[in-house]
Amino acid sequence: MDPLLLARLQFATTTSIHFLFVVVTLGLVTLLVGLQTAGHLTGKPVYERLTRFWGQLYVINYVLGIATGIVMEFQFGLNWSGLSRYVGNVFGAPLAIETLVAFFLESTFLGMWIFGWHRLRRGVHLALLWGVALTAYASAFWIMVANAWLQNPVGYEVRDGVAHLTDFGALLTNPTFGMAFGHVVSAGLVTGGLLMAAVSAWHLLRRTPDFALFRTSLRIGLVTAALAVTALQGFGFAQFGPVGQVQPTKFGGGPARDATVADWTARFGPGDWDPPVLSSVGLGFMILIGFALGCVWLLLPLLWRDWIIRLRFPLWLVLLGLPLPFVAVLLGWIAREVGRQPWVAYGLLPTAQAVSPVSPGLMLTSLIGFSLLLGTLAVTNWTLMARHAARGALDPALGRPPAPDTDPDHQPVFA
Repeated sequence: MDPLLLARLQFATTTSIHFLFVVVTLGLVTLLVGLQTAGHLTGKPVYERLTRFWGQLYVINYVLGIATGIVMEFQFGLNWSGLSRYVGNVFGAPLAIETLVAFFLESTFLGMWIFGWHRLRRGVHLALLWGVALTAYASAFWIMVANAWLQNPVGYEVRDGVAHLTDFGALLTNPTFGMAFGHVVSAGLVTGGLLMAAVSAWHLLRRTPDFALFRTSLRIGLVTAALAVTALQGFGFAQFGPVGQVQPTKFGGGPARDATVADWTARFGPGDWDPPVLSSVGLGFMILIGFALGCVWLLLPLLWRDWIIRLRFPLWLVLLGLPLPFVAVLLGWIAREVGRQPWVAYGLLPTAQAVSPVSPGLMLTSLIGFSLLLGTLAVTNWTLMARHAARGALDPALGRPPAPDTDPDHQPVFA
């Protein structure tokens, strides 16, 4: 078996699974900030109940998502030593910043928010959640900076056979970065909004006692998804401009593509420099799903009339539409990453030169092991989220006030 193919399959599997956690995290944390901020400003108990309920689902997804991210990081040293050695000085800089942001700041803010219920001032507790959200966005920001550099290497020079960073600002102004970052953030908001709307629709279909509560979250989810899907489509189509210019073999063609292929042939020798057809297939189906998700605007009448909710059919549409954003983000990842082939760093480092000199047997073993581990984490995540979502918002464990001390003889340890 080909070690290169096995390494690519392993990275595709683990990154795809991890990306599903990421979009849920970005979407839910934004909605949580809105809910808790609304509760802080209005003092209405409904927003605190919704914050506790959705915060519980967010924490489950975050914890298991961190585990998938740690597993995924091992692959750079295990399977892609050529990448680390040749471009690590450039590619590693934004990844290091992301690690500090995600694993230290974001986790610290989240831990203090989880255990700060009824212990911290309401304003301080809200500020912690804002910190969680901002660091989550910062984490996505630096990951996309790193990915954009692989799509279009800028701000570097090669010395002694190794790429060195010469212009940090060029990483932030990379033409393949800005619109792609907006696209990922919008995808997270669409996913989070539809997840909130779908869970709410399920409870409304079951006629749970909390009709008013889940009607509120249904409306919030649908409005979020509707607004975000418009931005999603805009950022998506906007990428064809800069990407077509700097990656002519990806979505471009004509003279620019021919000139680029001729340059690569002169530098690296003859080869097949066109990306696999799979990237175009993924792009096509992603666009179709994007247009289908745009139909969420047709569900907005659910915001104003309760009798429409009681028809049940619109609620089933919301529930059945939940898988669409997850499928779309995977197809988008295929279009972006497979479309870069046969390069790890576009026009700079061929994928075949980036893979580690590992035996096929060891590569196959790691593929099976990593896939089973991340698959188990994904199944565990969705099982726990479904279980807690099904329990409803009557009394979520997150944010539950401490039980009063009913023992009159109890004395504090440090009295």
